[in-house]
Amino acid sequence: MVLAHTQAEMIGGPAASLPPRQPACSGRLSLGMLLLSVALLAPALPPLVRLQPAAASEHAQASSWLTSYEEALAAAQRSGRPVLTVFTGSDWCPHCKTLEENVLFTETFREWADAHVVLLMIDLPQAGISQAVRSERSQVCIKYGVRTFPSVLVIGPDGSKLAAQTGYTGQSAAAWIGAIAEKMPAVTSQTASVRPANPPGLATAAVPVGGEDAGTVCESLDDAVEKSRGTKRPILLVVSRPGDKRATTHTASLINHPEFAPFVHDHFVVAQVAPEAPSGSETAQSMENLLGGVELPSEAVELIVTEDGQTPLFSQSGGQPPARIVNGLRRFLAARQAARFGEAARR
Repeated sequence: MVLAHTQAEMIGGPAASLPPRQPACSGRLSLGMLLLSVALLAPALPPLVRLQPAAASEHAQASSWLTSYEEALAAAQRSGRPVLTVFTGSDWCPHCKTLEENVLFTETFREWADAHVVLLMIDLPQAGISQAVRSERSQVCIKYGVRTFPSVLVIGPDGSKLAAQTGYTGQSAAAWIGAIAEKMPAVTSQTASVRPANPPGLATAAVPVGGEDAGTVCESLDDAVEKSRGTKRPILLVVSRPGDKRATTHTASLINHPEFAPFVHDHFVVAQVAPEAPSGSETAQSMENLLGGVELPSEAVELIVTEDGQTPLFSQSGGQPPARIVNGLRRFLAARQAARFGEAARR
């Protein structure tokens, strides 16, 4: 069973209360009192709340995780061991966080990894890293075609992909290690002999977040509507002209982007469609409604959210940076959820 989406928070301790408000004698005195209070309280305050990326980074350092692809390959070439590479979104992907807590940051995993692999973590959080680092890590995702988070790749010292596993289905650390070890080629006789056995009855194939068809892109509006009825998820249409080379290239890049792809496939039914259909058809009328009767400009990519394939609920340009697009879609989902809670409360 795939674990449910639950948003966990990394909290360092109970919230500290602000000092009682002092009577207003003067602006200077109030500021002085406030600074003095903060200075006196600082040693006793609990640890500050940490963003998940910082916490993940600390775990990575403590567990010998590398964060540079080039450094990991160099270490693999020196040791002859493969690189176990984990692709994660530490502050937005709940399944990634669960995998880290249940497996990757456990003593059982650390002992196994120290003897068998070089560890590499490619973390793409929403915040907490520079644009240069984000670009560097995104290139690794693109290089190996990673579209689902979490994903785990076993990479050879020469950079070749030896094995892959996507998603996390809730296994214990020992079971997860057994599943991934079965997919690893025997680099040496020593590593082959110490591979942990896979527990009886445990499926070795992981199921991507969202089900077996997660990551698929519908090729028609009708297919997307049908799939949406079964999953109860809204539809995200990526609209571009098929004969427009620049728009087609941009659409493919966006749909496969390591930040955009896992997020939209986890929350939407995704379809790539043309802005026009045969005249007089139902699809033609639907697309006219969804685009508001406006002709899609050349080289443009438009993103439209709908639930029934007829009514647009949200739209934005696909020409924006993927991170900005994802933020816009997050705001839409939050507003949609709030509206549903409001309707339920009025009943």
